[in-house]
Amino acid sequence: MSIATRNLSLLIGAQMAFVSGSVITVTMGGIIGAKIAPSASIATLPVSLMILGTALGTIPASRIMQALGRKAGFIGAALAAAGAMLLAGFAIKASLFWLYCIATACTGITIAFSQQFRFAAAESVPLHRAGLAISLILIGSIGGAFLGPELIAQGERFAESAFMGALQAAAGLFCMAAILLACLSLPEMIADADEHPDQAARPLREIAQNPYFLLAVLSGTVGYGVMTYIMTATPVSMHVHDGHSLTDTAQVIRAHVLGMYVPSLFSGLLITRFGEKPIITLGLIAYVITLGAALAGQQVMHYTISMILLGVGWNFMFVGGTTLLVSTYRASERFRVQGINDAAVFGTSALGSLLAGTLLSSFGWTTVVISTVPALVAVSGMLIWLKGRPVATV
Repeated sequence: MSIATRNLSLLIGAQMAFVSGSVITVTMGGIIGAKIAPSASIATLPVSLMILGTALGTIPASRIMQALGRKAGFIGAALAAAGAMLLAGFAIKASLFWLYCIATACTGITIAFSQQFRFAAAESVPLHRAGLAISLILIGSIGGAFLGPELIAQGERFAESAFMGALQAAAGLFCMAAILLACLSLPEMIADADEHPDQAARPLREIAQNPYFLLAVLSGTVGYGVMTYIMTATPVSMHVHDGHSLTDTAQVIRAHVLGMYVPSLFSGLLITRFGEKPIITLGLIAYVITLGAALAGQQVMHYTISMILLGVGWNFMFVGGTTLLVSTYRASERFRVQGINDAAVFGTSALGSLLAGTLLSSFGWTTVVISTVPALVAVSGMLIWLKGRPVATV
């Protein structure tokens, strides 16, 4: 087995653990919040803080891994995530909303480190295979999509409640992920500016003059932001406002996460064959159809269809944007550019998640859905502007 293949296999396994923990938090965060929060308007705050933790942790995560290496950063994040799961369980048992919020925020910070899995995968293969490597890492999330809701459904077998059991099982998964990550053999990509002046790091303003850098960041930011915004509101809208069962709500979130990651089986190949712009365009089209399905009704069927399409659109826009980003920076710029990109992506996601609960409780589901239109128009305008312009690889 080659080093690249082994690295991809280990990263896929670790990705499954992190996604399981994330899905558990997203599924139960708003519901727990609705039960123990002092106000219904902040019921989604735990999920929002998880995403905010990811946003705030992106640049520190990049700097830590630049100083200590990706491997050390990944292992530390997995162990910290296990501790956050146990802290969340204690907070729920004690009905301490503020402590539960701290636990989900800590979970978000660890997820900031795991978001670098895709860059570690891209750096393990030649540039022309980066899209495929990135999409393969996301395949690990398919296992997490099944495992996370299943741990909630079977949680009472492990502890006194479904949520407590799921959190304890997730802590065990994160410990296993730490073991897998300890076996990584990642390449060093340190450019010597004296020996290779053409590889010296450029000022950010020079990097940003590349319109495809802007498209890459915009695609990831809008793709992730819109997805998180609607996804955060969905469990509360379904279970708390519309009275659908916890089982149905968990199944819809599972369908959404599968919609996010199943396309990874072929999205990398599509990018290799057709390029990043057509795949980003397909993701945008999927989002438009998502809005139509979400506005058609609020039965389980409508939620399921809209959430699956939301996941597919996210995959195409996020994988397409990430692959495009990799071609816009030099090796010496990777940590800084990756950190800035992820800060924009997850900062927007955090803002969307924070707004989701407030808008949902004040104005309802329809307003949440319609309010995403301006962001989609912005990506459309960027794609039209770049139509016919070739991508210049750095």
